[in-house]
Amino acid sequence: MRAVRLSVVTAAATAAALAAVTGCTQKSDAKNGDAIQVTATDTACKVSKKEFPAGHVQLDIENKGSKVTEVYLLFPDDRIVSERENIGPGTKQRVTAEVKAGEYVIACKPGMKGKGIREAVKVTGGKVAKRDPRLDKAVAAYREYAQEQADATLPKAEAFAKAVKAGDIEAAKKEFASSRLGWERTEPVAESFGDIDPKVDVREDGLEEGQDPATDWTGWHRLEKSLWQDKKIGDREKELADQLVTDLTDWQKRVGKAEITPTSMANGAKELLDEVASGKVTGEEDRYSHTDLSDFKGNVEGAQKAYELLEPVASENDAALTTELDKQFAALNTLLDKYRTDKTSYDFTSYDKVGKADRKELSDAVNALAEPLSKLAAAVVK
Repeated sequence: MRAVRLSVVTAAATAAALAAVTGCTQKSDAKNGDAIQVTATDTACKVSKKEFPAGHVQLDIENKGSKVTEVYLLFPDDRIVSERENIGPGTKQRVTAEVKAGEYVIACKPGMKGKGIREAVKVTGGKVAKRDPRLDKAVAAYREYAQEQADATLPKAEAFAKAVKAGDIEAAKKEFASSRLGWERTEPVAESFGDIDPKVDVREDGLEEGQDPATDWTGWHRLEKSLWQDKKIGDREKELADQLVTDLTDWQKRVGKAEITPTSMANGAKELLDEVASGKVTGEEDRYSHTDLSDFKGNVEGAQKAYELLEPVASENDAALTTELDKQFAALNTLLDKYRTDKTSYDFTSYDKVGKADRKELSDAVNALAEPLSKLAAAVVK
């Protein structure tokens, strides 16, 4: 599952900010008790229904605990069907997902670490409404996009690893941000496998209890710390560079097997905006290199791609929503472009040079987009 993005110090503050982003005050409007109520506390994960029919399912989530939590709908092997992260204490969120008959797990993760408190659920057979052919086309196009991004990432990661293994700190720094773009654009797909993200994209404060940073911390951010803070490359860093390429090759090979549905695309777009709100805007994601704005742009591009593929159907079901989404995507992209240092590349102002007022402006623009984006999944399945 996704590595935790928030430090203990900032989790509560960021959760409060995400309240506006996630539309967490909305109440369920499900008829005849169709929605599954998920009540998360610090010690329990209560699910109102343990069995429900295949098709579109709505999870109405309420966090009654004192900790920021996450809720996942999982396959038995921990692949992610759908998720919602950074659910602050006392807040509510809604997730719409598409599920087939079979065994699943609903997991709540108070504190956003560990395997969580789990409840087994069963999805029974039933008549599933025929999907609009345009949505099948959107899924196929998005799967192709995700594969293209993985394919393009590998040579960039290899160039980054080559510089690290050569002991060339400055060359490695130049390759770092670009090697992450494809990952950032399609992060929800990569994270759906459960085991790859903790290997390649975890931050030190995202390690699980009992893990040793000296031996268990791997991936981009471990190397980022060596390059920018420690300013040295040793044998361990060279080993980690090879491991990063190995893990990303595994991701590249598995992308084509990812479970993708129209609702997972819509929810994934929302997750990418939450990634921006919880890591990029705060400056925590790339805390050593300060290349956060490049990752920020990648997340927005990935969200926009998913939206644009779903837009033909969503616009028929909710024209006002898609009009607002078009407006807010354009506004956020225009704002981000102000920070480009090279209009033809993904070079951005170092994030440590972005002042408090400008960060607030970026945060407000993210919130303005994320709120309507949270409604996209429901619009797609109307």
